[in-house]
Amino acid sequence: MPLILTYIRTHCTDVFRYAAIIILIICSIANTNAQQKIQKKYEDSIREIRSQKNFSPKDTLYIDLLSNLGYQLRYYNADSLLLLSNETLQLSIDSGYKEGESRSRLRLGDYYSDKGDSETAISNYTAGLDIAIELGNKDLSLRIMNNLAGENAYKGDYAHALTGYLEAIEIAEEIGNIKMLSIMNENIANLYASQKDYQQSLDFYKKVKKLNGQIGDEIIIAETLSNLASTYADMGKLDYAMFNINKSVTIFEKHKIIDWLAYTYEIKGKIYLKENKYKWALYWYNQSEMLHRGLDDDRGKIDLFNGMAEAYLGQGKDILSENFAHQAYEISDRIQFMEGNQKCAYTLYRINKNKKNFSRALSFHELYQKLSDSLSRNENKKSLTMLKTKTEYDQQKQMLIEENEKALAEQQRYIIAALAILVVSIIITLLVYRAEVIQKRLNKELEAKKEILEKRESELQESNETKTKLFSIIGHDLRGPVGALQELLRLYSDGDMEADEFLEFVPKLREDVDHVSFTLNNLLSWGHTQMNGAVTKPSLMALESLVSENIKLLSEIAKKKSIKIVSELTENTLTWSDSNQIDIVVRNLISNALKFTPQNGMITISARERDNLWEVSIKDTGVGMDKITVKNLFVKNSNITTYGTDNEKGTGLGLSLCKEMVEKNGGSIWVESALRKGSCFFFTLPKREKSYSKAV
Repeated sequence: MPLILTYIRTHCTDVFRYAAIIILIICSIANTNAQQKIQKKYEDSIREIRSQKNFSPKDTLYIDLLSNLGYQLRYYNADSLLLLSNETLQLSIDSGYKEGESRSRLRLGDYYSDKGDSETAISNYTAGLDIAIELGNKDLSLRIMNNLAGENAYKGDYAHALTGYLEAIEIAEEIGNIKMLSIMNENIANLYASQKDYQQSLDFYKKVKKLNGQIGDEIIIAETLSNLASTYADMGKLDYAMFNINKSVTIFEKHKIIDWLAYTYEIKGKIYLKENKYKWALYWYNQSEMLHRGLDDDRGKIDLFNGMAEAYLGQGKDILSENFAHQAYEISDRIQFMEGNQKCAYTLYRINKNKKNFSRALSFHELYQKLSDSLSRNENKKSLTMLKTKTEYDQQKQMLIEENEKALAEQQRYIIAALAILVVSIIITLLVYRAEVIQKRLNKELEAKKEILEKRESELQESNETKTKLFSIIGHDLRGPVGALQELLRLYSDGDMEADEFLEFVPKLREDVDHVSFTLNNLLSWGHTQMNGAVTKPSLMALESLVSENIKLLSEIAKKKSIKIVSELTENTLTWSDSNQIDIVVRNLISNALKFTPQNGMITISARERDNLWEVSIKDTGVGMDKITVKNLFVKNSNITTYGTDNEKGTGLGLSLCKEMVEKNGGSIWVESALRKGSCFFFTLPKREKSYSKAV
C-alpha cells in the first residue's frame, strides 16, 4: 500500500507531530521480505523508547532510530525517507546533535540522488561530510564520501568520482574498515567497466573478492557476484556471467532481499538477451519488472526497460520496443542519468532505423555519439589512465623493495653464520661492515631504478596528454560528421534510402566535410609541432599579400553570413617570419572571427608599428567572451571549444596552434574582448631580419 504523507503543522504540539509521523509510517509499511524484519525491529524500538516516562523527541537514540528506519525505506518508500530525514535533521539541529545532523544530510543526499537532483544531493552530502570531518568520525565520513563519489559517477564525471573513491580508500585502509574498502574498490571496478577497460575492472574485482572473503558475509558476496556477472555479460563471457548470477540469485532468494533480487533478475535477462534468446530474456525481465512494482527505484528501471525494448526489438515487436525504450529514456532524462540516456538513445536509433524513419534515427545516433564522447572525455580517461600508471609504478616499486629485502636478508644470514663460527670480534666487525657496504650499494641501485621509473612516468604522462588531446579532437569533431556520412552512404547503397531522400542531407554533409577539412589541416600542423617536426624558417614576407589571400580563401563563408572583411594593411607591411606558419595563424584567427560574428557583421584587419615589431590586430563585431574565458584561452591543454553563431563546430586547437606558431617566430599573442561587443586578437612579428637559431 503506498504511503500518503500529509500533515498539518499548525495548532499541533511537537510531541503530537512526531507521533503522527511515526504512526503514519508504521501503519502503512507492508513489505513481505527480509526488509520487513529489519523495519519491524526499528519500529518496535521506536515504540519502546516513546513509551518511557521521560521520553523526549530530542533523545539521540530516538533520532538515530528514525534515521535508520528512513534508510531501510529508501528503495521502498522514498517519500518516507524524505520526511524522516527532514525530521531528524530538525531534531538534531534543535538538540545540538552534530552526528545526527550529518547522518540526516547523508539520507537527504540519497533521496535527492535517487530523484536525479544532483545539485541538491551533492550539497547535502558535502554539508554532512564537513560535519563528520569536524567530529573526527571517519566511519561516517567514509559512507558520505562513497555516496558523494557515486553521485559524480551518475553525472558522468568519472574523474571526480575516481578522486573521491581513492581519497576514501586511504582513510578506510588507515582505520581498517574492510567493508568500505570492498565497496569502494568495487565502485572503481565499475568505473573501469563503464569505460570498457575490462582487464582493469577484473583486477579490482579480484581485490574485492579477497576483501569479501575476510568479511565472510554471503549477502555482500552475492552483491559483488551480481555486478561481476554484469561485467562478464558486457565482455561477452556469457558462461561466466550465468555462473555468477545464478549463485547470487540463490542467495538473494534465500534471504528475500527484494531490491537486489530485482537487479539479479534483470542481469539474468541481459545475459539471455546477449545470447539472442529473447523469449527467456523477457521472462526474467518480467520477473524483475514485477518486483520493481513494489520498489521506489527509478534508476534501477532504466536498464530494465531498455533491456525489454531490445528484447522486443529482437522479436520484431517494434511498438512494444519503442514504448519501453521511451519509458527508459524519460526516466533517464528526468533524473539526469547520462549513461542511461546514452544506452536509450542507441536503442531508439536502432528502432527508428528499423522503421525506416531515417531523420529520427540520425537524430538519436548523433545524440548517442555526443553522450558517448561526454562520458569518455579527456579528464575521465586521463584520471583512469593515471591510476593505472600509478598502480603499475607501485607494483614495480614493491618488486624492487622485495628484491632489496631478500638481498638484505641473505646478507644477514651470512652475518649470523659468521657469528656462530667466528668468535673473534675483528672478523665479526669486518662482516658487519661488509654487509653495510652491500646495503648502501643496494639502496643506491634502488634509488637509481626509482629515478628511472619516475622519469618514465613523467614521459608517459606527457605522451598521454598529447594522445588524449588528439583522440578528443578526433572523437568530438571528426567521428560525428564522418559517422553520419558513413551511415547515410550505407543506407543509400543498401537501398534503404531513395535518391531524393539522400539529396536532402547534401547541404549538411557539405558543411560537415568543409569542417573536417579545416580541422584536419589544423590537426596535421599541430601534430607536426608535437612530434618535433616543425622547423621555423624565417624570411622577408609581405603580410598584406598573405592576409589578402586568406580573405579570398574565406570569402565564401563570409558571403554566406553577409560579413564584411576589411584589410587596412599597407603594401610596406614587411615582416621577418616563416610565411607558412603565419599563414596558419592568420587563417585561424579570421576563421574564428567569422565563426563568432553574427549576420551582417564586420571584421577589420590592421597593423601598426611598435619599435622593432609589427602589432597586427584582427577585430570582429561578434558575440565576445567573458573574463574567465579570456583568462583560460591560451592556457596549455585548456582545449576551449564552443559552437559559432550559426552552430559552426570548432576543435579548440586553432588558438593553441596560433600561440605556438607566433612564439616560434619571436612574437606574442593576446586578446581583448567584451560580451556582446566583439573580440580583438593581437599578435606581434619582427619588422626586420634578426639572427635566429633553427627552432623546432
